[in-house]
Amino acid sequence: MKLIVGLGNPSNDYSDTYHNIGFMAADKVAALFRAPDFALDKKSNAYISDCNICGQKVLLVKPNTYMNLSGDAVSFIARYYKIEPKDILVMYDDIDMSKGVVRARLSGSAGTHNGMRDIVAKLGSTEFARVRIGIGPKPNYMGLADYVLSKIPAAFKSVMDKACGLAAAFADDWTAGKPWQDLTKTVESDT
Repeated sequence: MKLIVGLGNPSNDYSDTYHNIGFMAADKVAALFRAPDFALDKKSNAYISDCNICGQKVLLVKPNTYMNLSGDAVSFIARYYKIEPKDILVMYDDIDMSKGVVRARLSGSAGTHNGMRDIVAKLGSTEFARVRIGIGPKPNYMGLADYVLSKIPAAFKSVMDKACGLAAAFADDWTAGKPWQDLTKTVESDT
């Protein structure tokens, strides 16, 4: 069994914000594989879609915790289903990469991302795959929290949608066992 997690914040107040790009990528994976609708699992406090991808049983997950507590849901699901870190992939936003840049790695540090820091702390491991989706650069006139929680402007919706499509393709390759390590791809902006 594999676990694919998209990070974001619950509630409609945060939909279409940069910080919810992981949720959007999880939705792309679900659409790509015609997975069942996400349903709230109260035990894990996460929205889960249970599906088969490339012959593998896969749990697609969107934690229903706020970003900084993402590790609660991820670690609970990993323990409950006995999923090893090597069988977990997390998709999330990255302020340090330009919009449209998508980077996949099989392991690594949490960097400055609080959701990833919480997952690493609660899983007790950095040995899980991750797909980072660039949302930067942040305008100088905005604070970090204001920027990541801001709505994606119409001018960037297409490039961010394509970036989520690339993240879904990386997730597909990872699930199928296709080798990838430190892959980076960039989508072109429509503007």
